[in-house]
Amino acid sequence: MSQPTPSTPTPKTSNSARKPRVSIAIATAFGLGYLPKAPGTFGSLGGIALATFPAWVMLIGTKVGGVIFSEPNPAEPPAIDPLIALQCLLAVAVALIGVWAAHRTAKYWNVKDPQKVVVDEVSGQQLTLLFGGFWPRHSPVVRLPRDIPMIWANHPLGVSMLNSVNWKYLLLGFILFRVFDIWKPFPARQAESLPGGWGIMADDWIAGIYAALGLWIARAAGL
Repeated sequence: MSQPTPSTPTPKTSNSARKPRVSIAIATAFGLGYLPKAPGTFGSLGGIALATFPAWVMLIGTKVGGVIFSEPNPAEPPAIDPLIALQCLLAVAVALIGVWAAHRTAKYWNVKDPQKVVVDEVSGQQLTLLFGGFWPRHSPVVRLPRDIPMIWANHPLGVSMLNSVNWKYLLLGFILFRVFDIWKPFPARQAESLPGGWGIMADDWIAGIYAALGLWIARAAGL
């Protein structure tokens, strides 16, 4: 009786590797990328939700009904708006984590830029609203009640995201970002050739910057 021939080991492929569940969850924006139609559009909506979440939390937590508007005091030194600072940190974190998650997910699925990966749209849309809609403008200062110890209670730069969550900015920022993300003007399309997760994310960052410039123009026009 002949002995069975041992099977030849097959090389390990990307799909046979251990599934990076955390990376996939982040890369697909916790399931938005699995939606059957227009996952990038839903990823952008996820970016809007992420960008506005800190402001809505602050709106609820500071009892907006007690906010009083007054003119800035030039004698007071400029303060850092904590919501803007938080959004900047959040944008950097989402961008860097997105590069990592997109790279691992694309490598596991063995696709250069999977359609289900939408963390790039989340990050790009967030940049659009941060730099185009939420950045401080010169307007009346927000004074909070004295029992709320906020370092920006007399913010000379004017606006906080509390005063900037404007549905016009959200809608226009969403439309502009989707247009530039699909159009991919220079150098967005060229950025897709970057290696790994950088190529997946960078073109959306560029689209987000273009869209932010569009929002700045709209603001300058008095929107």
